[in-house]
Amino acid sequence: MIPSEDSSARKKTIEEKLKQEEETLAFIKESLEKSDQLTNNMVSILSSFESRLMKLENSIIPVHKQTETLQRLQENVDRTLSCLDHVISYYHVATETERIIKEGPSGRLEEYLGCIAKIQKAVEYFQDNNPDSPELNRVKSLFERGKESLDTEFRSLLQRYSKPVPPILILDLIGTEEELEGQEEAVLEHLPEGILQDVIRISKWLVEYGRNQDFMNVYYQIRSSQLDRSIKGLKDHLRKNSSSSGITYSPAVQNKRKDTPTKKPAKRPVFVPGTIRKAQNLLKQYSQHGLDGKKGGSSLGVLEGLEQESRGRYHGEAVGEKHGPASGKEDALDLETDTYIYCISAFVRLAQSEYQLLTYIIPEHHQKKTFDSLIQETLDNLIQEGENIVSAAKKANARHDFTSVLSIFPILRHLKLTKPEFDKVLQGTAAGTKNKLPNLITSIEATGAKALEDFADCIKNEPKETSVSKDGTVHEITSNAILFLQQLLEFQETAGAMLASQESSSTASTYNSEFNRRLLSTYICKVLGNLQLRLTHRLKPYEDPALKAIFLHNNFNYILKSLEKSELLQLVSVTQKEPDDTYRGHIEAQIQIYQRSWLKVTDYLNDKNMPVIQGSKLKDKERQIIKEHFKGFNEGLEELCKIQKSWAIPDKRQRERIRQAQKSIVLEAYAAFLQRYGTGVNFTKNPEKYIKYSVEQVGDMIEKLFDTSA
Repeated sequence: MIPSEDSSARKKTIEEKLKQEEETLAFIKESLEKSDQLTNNMVSILSSFESRLMKLENSIIPVHKQTETLQRLQENVDRTLSCLDHVISYYHVATETERIIKEGPSGRLEEYLGCIAKIQKAVEYFQDNNPDSPELNRVKSLFERGKESLDTEFRSLLQRYSKPVPPILILDLIGTEEELEGQEEAVLEHLPEGILQDVIRISKWLVEYGRNQDFMNVYYQIRSSQLDRSIKGLKDHLRKNSSSSGITYSPAVQNKRKDTPTKKPAKRPVFVPGTIRKAQNLLKQYSQHGLDGKKGGSSLGVLEGLEQESRGRYHGEAVGEKHGPASGKEDALDLETDTYIYCISAFVRLAQSEYQLLTYIIPEHHQKKTFDSLIQETLDNLIQEGENIVSAAKKANARHDFTSVLSIFPILRHLKLTKPEFDKVLQGTAAGTKNKLPNLITSIEATGAKALEDFADCIKNEPKETSVSKDGTVHEITSNAILFLQQLLEFQETAGAMLASQESSSTASTYNSEFNRRLLSTYICKVLGNLQLRLTHRLKPYEDPALKAIFLHNNFNYILKSLEKSELLQLVSVTQKEPDDTYRGHIEAQIQIYQRSWLKVTDYLNDKNMPVIQGSKLKDKERQIIKEHFKGFNEGLEELCKIQKSWAIPDKRQRERIRQAQKSIVLEAYAAFLQRYGTGVNFTKNPEKYIKYSVEQVGDMIEKLFDTSA
């Protein structure tokens, strides 16, 4: 029974599943039918829509093509009208711009250049499209007139606003090399900024469109004139202030000026005015009044003063300021020298400034040539002035006025110091321009070298005999020679270079500071040797050998002290060993010669030929011998003191030394002689007749030697 029930249940289940599947298939069939119906409906709708679109397209495309054609026609019409307006505008350019062109560009440069640009385009149009049009000639005429107006405006602006640089500003510009902290390099403002920009715009237009280089000639002519006027103004300023308290420096020395177109305050010039003339004036005073202002005075103070005056730096002194009783001729020489030095420095600074200005205005490929032309006149004037100074130095040398020749030494030194800047400024100019300064330097070196050699020869072979002083003091030849050599200390490198310039070319490669120093040392030794030889020849007027010795002593001592009180000793020592010992030996030799003059006095005080005292009673012959010795001593002492009192030994130390040495010798001998024959020896009834002086009195008499005031 059980298996039968299970089979029935399974059968029932299967029947239910079949029924469900049938229902599902019926539902799917129904759905497919509905889907087919919807698809057919959609296809029908799409077909209808496609048909309508085709009809619409067939209607719109012709309209679109017609519209596009109309738009193209409209654009062509607009372009044609625009071209017509543009062409017609060229016919109106002359009328629109004629008034502005006639009135000129002054005060409205940009507007004027705009009108010129319109005219230029009109010219180009007519030349390309209608060369026979009368309008072409009209606009051409306006263009040429506009170009001429720009040329005129360029010239007018430069002439109106170009001014010489004031001397005070030039002095500011060439101040000392010591830069103040926080200060910028000074820059001159040659033209107001607005005017400069106008000039630059005009020059660029003239280069680009004017095709005219005449404005460059105008530029260099105007600026050259102002440069020359600036230098001449500086000269006039220096000369005008030469007799006053000094150069009127810019107030910027103390406070930076608000209206000064420079960017740093002024400083004192580095030059030392009147140095040579100052020392020469001191020498004249000394020559007239003795080494210390009176005969018999000390020479040390004067030597110190002379060294300070001849070698000292007087910062801030005015060019041409009076120093002592200098003559007008000497002051004029100093002023000429110092002014020339200032002008050389001023030219370099102003030329640098002019070139900087020129680079803004002149096209690059024309700058060097224009600059060369611009500086030519001023440079030629300076070189000619330098040549005149050289010519004057040659004339002074010919008449043996060697102190005047010294004026070229500071000039040469300054030219050499300035030459690197000079060469930098003239870089790119013509060879003839570059060579002008080197040629001048060469000429000055040759003139200076000849003057040095002529001076040395003149010391040895002085053509004009000069008298010697009766008192045997320092000779004028000695003082002049030493002064000249002391002046060379200020220009050691310069003087050495002068001498080196005359050396053979084979040694040119060895030229350096040490070589020049050795040449100068050799030269100074030559001068001193010639001086010594000359002094020995000047002894002829002196008949007294003692006075000859005093004369040589004074001169040798003056030379030695001068060497010691300056750098001359170190300079001479470069080529001569221990020159000071050599002169001390000469001095000692002359002192010994002088002391021999007292032998005729002291010989009476020795025991030679004197009687031997035995007892209190003397023979008549013995008394007579003693009397003659006392008498000879008295007369010799009085004679020597009278003669030598008027002699001069300017050096106080030497004077005292010689006095004391002679005093010691004479007093020792006289005291001993008095002790032997003056006391206790009855050789005369009138002892005061023969024993006229005590030892102290003799000492006092010797103390008065070499002193006319005693």
